[in-house]
Amino acid sequence: MFLACLAPLAVLVADALTGRLGANPINAAELRTGIWSLTFLTATLAVTPLRRLTGWNALAGYRRMLGLFTFAYVTLHFLTWFGIDEFFSLGEIGRDITRRPYITVGFASFLLLIPLAATSSAAMVRRLGKRWKTLHGLIYVAALGGIVHFVWEVKAGMATPARYALVLAGLLLLRFAPRPLRLRRAAPRPQKQKQLIEPPPLEPNRGLTTLLKIEPNV
Repeated sequence: MFLACLAPLAVLVADALTGRLGANPINAAELRTGIWSLTFLTATLAVTPLRRLTGWNALAGYRRMLGLFTFAYVTLHFLTWFGIDEFFSLGEIGRDITRRPYITVGFASFLLLIPLAATSSAAMVRRLGKRWKTLHGLIYVAALGGIVHFVWEVKAGMATPARYALVLAGLLLLRFAPRPLRLRRAAPRPQKQKQLIEPPPLEPNRGLTTLLKIEPNV
């Protein structure tokens, strides 16, 4: 699973080194890292509903890893724009964040993911207690912001953003429905066993007399 999560990055690096990112490699890199960010984000959100639907509790062990890979690809997406596209120009970056709504929403979603990644360890779960679950509910806000960022950026070719929006809507429905649907395995019904009637045990003082039917002489 870990190597599979690294595969998109390996393909991106290989394509960049071999010149297969097209005429605008920076935009291609931004688009790929953005799409994989949303893919890992939706996969992270799908863990709990799938575990509830299937009863496969082993899925919970992948949630943290998928979440950290989500943050890694979002960070790579941000650094591609921040370092390569804008060349670390803080003035241009500040103007883009304040003047371009899709960048504003995307940057805000990135900021929301930082505390989630920082508190993903088991030690932080124990330390925060009930507050941890409340804090990590922000992942749904970040996911919605990521989709809005994608929609406003592409402007055309809405098929891919629409698919992510539908998947997110379905996950929200499964997550927050009053009674989520679950596939429960029917427990085997206990078979009725015939009760064997055992004869009462003979009393120790009367057993021999009863068996031999000995009567006293007159």
